[in-house]
Amino acid sequence: MSKGAAVEAAERPLAAAPPDGEVPVTIPREPAREAAEDELSKPMYHENDPSLLRRLLDWVWDRIGDLLNAAAGATPGGWVGLTVVVLIVVLLLVALRLRMGALRPTPTVERRGDLFGARPRSAAEHRAEAERHAASGHWSEALQERMRALVRSLEERALLDPRPGRTADEAAAEASRVLPEHADALRAAAVAFDEVTYADRTADRAAYARLRDLDDAVRHSRPRLDGDFSGTTTTGGGAP
Repeated sequence: MSKGAAVEAAERPLAAAPPDGEVPVTIPREPAREAAEDELSKPMYHENDPSLLRRLLDWVWDRIGDLLNAAAGATPGGWVGLTVVVLIVVLLLVALRLRMGALRPTPTVERRGDLFGARPRSAAEHRAEAERHAASGHWSEALQERMRALVRSLEERALLDPRPGRTADEAAAEASRVLPEHADALRAAAVAFDEVTYADRTADRAAYARLRDLDDAVRHSRPRLDGDFSGTTTTGGGAP
């Protein structure tokens, strides 16, 4: 007998079976109810009761079932129509996801719009870091550090003004004005840096080698200053 049924039965006056020849004893309703509740509160009657979590999950699934039944009743075709609608929505979401492309990771200190991280480094330090990455076959990181070395070298030679927040594209455009013979290569280097840093492209040995060679060529190039149109190169590292 369930607990509810037992309590309901306990609300009816109970008559104890008397011995032969004696007057029956009737137990009042309230004491009988309390006695039944005390009896049914014992752990032995609740060993197989579902847990609180199970009761909560059952309640949630019942509500979800009610919502689905209501949706199916309001959709032409019932459950079949509802299934078709859900499939269409899923296909639209997949198509939208494919059209938008891969989500980019949240930028960090090393993946911001500017070239350099929080700690300033010299061109030599960036070159050394690039070579360490290259020796390990980490070509993307090596390419990033070599581009930073190239731009920092131009700043150290006073061909570019040191400016926080400068992007690779901005540095290439500014450097092209004083090193026009390397303009195309500088723009290509900036594009390669952006692809590796922001588009999750992977660089290879050849891409790093091109940027390394450009860095070496720029270091030995004579800048074109106002009134200087010779465009010659010198083995020196700085401006004349």
